[in-house]
Amino acid sequence: MKEPKFKISQRKLPHWELDGAVYFITFNTWEKLEITPEARKVVFNACKFFDNQRYKIFCLVVMPDHVHMLIQPLPKFGDKFWSLSSIMHSIKSYSSRQIAKVMKHIGTVWQDERYDHVIRNEEEFLEKWEYIRQNPVKANLSSTPEEYPFFWQTSD
Repeated sequence: MKEPKFKISQRKLPHWELDGAVYFITFNTWEKLEITPEARKVVFNACKFFDNQRYKIFCLVVMPDHVHMLIQPLPKFGDKFWSLSSIMHSIKSYSSRQIAKVMKHIGTVWQDERYDHVIRNEEEFLEKWEYIRQNPVKANLSSTPEEYPFFWQTSD
């Protein structure tokens, strides 16, 4: 059995990728652009589109100006995994084109980079899951996570 591949890249933020790892990811709108509920639905659907094909989503919330996800890239073929950069490019490029249509927004939608963190253990996984769950409640967008229409968690 091969050792998992570990890659490090950096733009403004460092990005560490480890084959088979679970990640906590946050990406933000450009200059705190507040996206409408219709646009949040577009982003939500874009995130879910390749769930269980290119990556597994454990937990997801689309907020008015950012998105949090707990995801695990899946094998692409052989021992190669889908990269975070390709996953994020797919979500952000598609959703930005659709947001331009539903919001009549001209210009940049997403910040170039994302914050990503390799989850190291079950305790950290559960902590990030709960953080994502409670995000809409803390922002006073709903009284429970389940009431917020742009929150999703796996039932596995």
